Amino acid sequence: MSLSPSELERYGRQIQISGWGMEGQEKLKAAKVAVIGIGGLGCPTSIYLTAVGVGKITLVDNEKFELNNLNRQILCLQRDIGKSKAKVAKEKLEALNSEIEVEAVVAEITRDNVHNLIGDVDVIVDGQDNWKTRFIMNEYCVTRGIPFVHAGVSAMHGQMTTIVPGKGPCLRCIFLKAPPEVEEIPVLGAPPALFASLQVMEVIKLVTGIGRLLVGRMLFASGEEMAFETVEVKRNIRCPVCGGL
Repeated sequence: MSLSPSELERYGRQIQISGWGMEGQEKLKAAKVAVIGIGGLGCPTSIYLTAVGVGKITLVDNEKFELNNLNRQILCLQRDIGKSKAKVAKEKLEALNSEIEVEAVVAEITRDNVHNLIGDVDVIVDGQDNWKTRFIMNEYCVTRGIPFVHAGVSAMHGQMTTIVPGKGPCLRCIFLKAPPEVEEIPVLGAPPALFASLQVMEVIKLVTGIGRLLVGRMLFASGEEMAFETVEVKRNIRCPVCGGL
């Protein structure tokens, strides 16, 4: 896909990055990325995916904005309370970058509908706040061979990893048993913004081929201690999801 004059100007500063160039930007223009959950992670993730020039972004969320979302879900203004998260996000993102396509999907993901809702994408980004949906997405990505960029946050800390089916562990390898669900997760706005930015960098690397991915590694960060740690995570050959790959 060739770049228009306005795209060349818009993306000029990032095109200058070593290894990026026109080819990298054209790959981003041709890419399709799905963001699952338009909350504390999904809002900043979708903003930066839009700003960087991903050609098509699919936003999936069945909820509406509430007042208690405003400390972290930065696509929501006070006037948007009570409106569909996916639809509001689509409107804001299209206003930021008219050169890309944004699709809003207002639905709850289940094992029965995930294929129809997501369709053909190159990367899926985890913006969820519950493990049930994360594991559905993990299984879908493994089955379809789609990279899955996971992140989770709570309070002032979080973790993330990138799953490339067949090249590293999947989410079920790492969490054999699902962590307990928390109905109302305590969270500051900055940690999801941090991890959302890191997720976007992983998406860019997946699409362009630049850099080393967070495959087989889990990154942990604590805002309280301002400490970052990366630990190795390995595939489970008996994993019920990816063990047969």
